[in-house]
Amino acid sequence: MQYEQQIIHELKDWRRKMLRKPSLTSKMAAAVQGKINSIIPQKVHNAITAAIKNMIRAVLFGATYTTSKPLANTSLEEREALVDVKIENYKKTGAAEGGITGAGGFFTSLADFPILLGIKIKMLFDIAALYGFDVKDYRERLYMLYIFQLAFSSDEERKKVYLQIEDWDEKLHQLPADIHEFDWQTFQQQYRDYIDIAKLAQLIPFIGAAVGAIANYKLIQKLGFTAKQAYRMRFINKDIYRVSAG
Repeated sequence: MQYEQQIIHELKDWRRKMLRKPSLTSKMAAAVQGKINSIIPQKVHNAITAAIKNMIRAVLFGATYTTSKPLANTSLEEREALVDVKIENYKKTGAAEGGITGAGGFFTSLADFPILLGIKIKMLFDIAALYGFDVKDYRERLYMLYIFQLAFSSDEERKKVYLQIEDWDEKLHQLPADIHEFDWQTFQQQYRDYIDIAKLAQLIPFIGAAVGAIANYKLIQKLGFTAKQAYRMRFINKDIYRVSAG
């Protein structure tokens, strides 16, 4: 159980970071983002919005991204070794894709948004299965959206999202059958605001390839890390482990 105890310590540290107050730097960044949003061409905003809407539809209404069954009878340590390999592979895939689309400048970079979203979604499906969760249940796919939102939210929004997923398995049975109650508008805007700064330079010819590769690598790395914390938090709390946080 030594591995589980180490994970509990890491989860406590992660929780503190998720619940801390927004820094002055983050507030300033939010103000800068508002200005950047006003000068980004509308066609870019439209492309991102369309990609996000399609992603939401794919996550909620179909589990076609994976055929993997939930992994059973495996220790947490073994699961996380497999998860780490998955994340590394997706980071490399995302970097290669970003480099290729970034090399073409503005128009090919627009195509990067839906492709990158698809890579991220597939990674989340795979990670969920490795931790033993069945993505055929729409509530598990809803949990993925919260993970996505947590990874790419502002500091102001982060605490609210974290509190939504904490003790998720207790809230799971209270969720309504209507999946349309998810706050799509906030989700969409938070993701757009986060990704715009990271990927705006990818639209510039000549430097777009390098920027696209690095940005995609970092974005997938951040999502993978967040997903790992979110799923290990639930796994640790399962009755089969009954690990004391003491």
